Amino acid sequence: MNIIKKQEGGTLTLALDGRLDTITSQQLEKELRTSIDGVTEMIFDFENLSYITSAGLRVISMAQKVMNRQGHLKIIHAQPDVKEVFDVTGLSDIMEIE
Repeated sequence: MNIIKKQEGGTLTLALDGRLDTITSQQLEKELRTSIDGVTEMIFDFENLSYITSAGLRVISMAQKVMNRQGHLKIIHAQPDVKEVFDVTGLSDIMEIE
């Protein structure tokens, strides 16, 4: 998986390309740990994310909890298969997904 990171002021956009699974979720978690301080808006761009597992959902949920305290998180461009995982798990009810 590739992570394309763009930060403008307090807004951090992370575009994910590939699969967010057990192995790559560790990569995303490390990126978040080093990037989340001072962020008031976090945007995950899932346009090129083709697959997500429970490990990936755990990292996204962790980011949501942090952002609930310091700002706002949203997911954009989620592909139908990825969006379905959020719908089935109920996470689409507590996260903003466009």
